[in-house]
Amino acid sequence: MASAGTVLITGGGRGIGAEAAKLLAAVGHDVCFTYERRHDAAAALVREIEQAGHRAFAIQADAADPASAARVLQALPPAFAPLAALVNNAGITGPLGSFADVSHATLRQVMDVNVLGPMYLTQAVVAQWRAEGRTGAVVNVSSIAATLGAPGEYVHYAASKAALEAFTVGLAKELAEQGIRVNAVSPGTALTEIHVAAGEPGRPQRVAARIPMRRAAEAREIAEAIVWLLSDKSSYVTGSVLKVAGGL
Repeated sequence: MASAGTVLITGGGRGIGAEAAKLLAAVGHDVCFTYERRHDAAAALVREIEQAGHRAFAIQADAADPASAARVLQALPPAFAPLAALVNNAGITGPLGSFADVSHATLRQVMDVNVLGPMYLTQAVVAQWRAEGRTGAVVNVSSIAATLGAPGEYVHYAASKAALEAFTVGLAKELAEQGIRVNAVSPGTALTEIHVAAGEPGRPQRVAARIPMRRAAEAREIAEAIVWLLSDKSSYVTGSVLKVAGGL
């Protein structure tokens, strides 16, 4: 069966990105994903997808590096189908705490990974689609923090995701006539390792009472929304931010 096109996912080695990779492969896409350090996890995901009869490829890359966008596109396997979609999923929070205590280094790193990284890669992908005369779809992974502000936890992260949502809306309008759709998902608290990196592994359980559905999301529940936004079922959807946040 012919591929439905290649999907490139940043930060795809675990969590929401890994679940999206598996789901997209299952519906007929070739899947390429980037990862930063966890080579073993990336290799395991490639094996899992290949054992299910699909194609996957992992690329080590630093989302904050302006030069990585061109390198990632050059690394896409020639045997895979043409690039049809991009999922900007890689993101970091920095440590939980008061904004007044956030270091300048953390502020810079969060903005580089969460805002500039998606911009660099999207710019390169759109340029490639234009050069090849192709259309495509982009999904940016935001956060409900962009709406709620995340006071006392990670205001800087919330601000970075708000910037990503503004980027989504503006770029969608700019590219709509060219047949390139740009949307975002805004996940609520999900059961992923991002909380470990932020310094509080038990945060999903702590904040569950604030969520109308009284539970954190499974990573796969967020991934399902990404798959829908990349599918033909959402062909008239662009410039939207889809909340997947249990009612927040």
